[in-house]
Amino acid sequence: MSTLVRAACLTNYYEVAIAAGLNPARMLLDAGLNPGVLHEPELMIPVSRFGQLLQASASASGNESFGLCMAESRLLSNLGAVGLLIRDQATLRDSLNVLLRYLSILNSTLSVVIEESDDVVIIRETLIAGSMHQPTRQRTELALGVMIRIVRQLLGAAWQPRRVCFEHTAPQDMAVHRRLFGQRIDFDEEFNGIVCTKADLDTPNPSADPAMVRYAQKLIDATGNPRKSSIPDDVRRTILLLMPSGRLGIEQVSEHLGMVCRTVQRRLAEQNLTFHSIVHDIRKELVVRYVQESDRPLTEVAALLGFAAPSTFSRWYQAQFFCSAKESRAKQRLNRNSV
Repeated sequence: MSTLVRAACLTNYYEVAIAAGLNPARMLLDAGLNPGVLHEPELMIPVSRFGQLLQASASASGNESFGLCMAESRLLSNLGAVGLLIRDQATLRDSLNVLLRYLSILNSTLSVVIEESDDVVIIRETLIAGSMHQPTRQRTELALGVMIRIVRQLLGAAWQPRRVCFEHTAPQDMAVHRRLFGQRIDFDEEFNGIVCTKADLDTPNPSADPAMVRYAQKLIDATGNPRKSSIPDDVRRTILLLMPSGRLGIEQVSEHLGMVCRTVQRRLAEQNLTFHSIVHDIRKELVVRYVQESDRPLTEVAALLGFAAPSTFSRWYQAQFFCSAKESRAKQRLNRNSV
């Protein structure tokens, strides 16, 4: 079964494609999407086709920041009733908690976690690719761009993050990134996310309207939440979040979900899945990004994938791809240089 996202993720695609000299309808059709989805934001589309569309559009236009350009004019209203609920919360912290609560409705392929330490806050985002060999650079930058736009609509257009971090390498042209994120942008980092302060999270929202909160909540409740996330989706998102910490056992994941291990195992078995099979699939997806699409040290890759030792990672990689990670990376560089 394909992983689906709301067609609202295509907001601004038409305008950005036209500005880049592309034919939007042709690009959509080539990606297996009906151009009519641009006018039906609540329709669900396969995330793999959405990712294919962004990657093809970036390549065809020569614009490495294509996805980020789509984020530049995003509004909370693009999130539908959830956007209204987010907009009128008392603080940014409350707004982000609402976003986390309804994230599975908006985009079941995106995981967001808020990490606090002393005065520093990290809003960390992780994406499920939808296809093992599909690059996620465009979708990642779109997602972080949308998050920045959300924060600025709540804290004011002049707000600046302390840092914005990306796992992938820097583009040749940084103009769009600096225009949207400011000057503190770091690439080849261990996570994709936005760094801010606790004071930012607790800043009062002067436009908060409790009456609108009640109205938006009624709108959401009236839908019956038809796209409630499944246990496998919840497990995948939790694994993605916990994997870099090394706390990757089913016990830790179950605790994070507020369930006992036996319940998680039983619910997965009902869909012919196991915890270990999901971990394995996620590792195979992420390792392509880390090994072939970045230059990060392989010891770091092993840690990010939750392996206890680099040697364990090396044996696993050899078993999956019938060559070493070093050989894969060298082959990928050769292919890039020959283009």
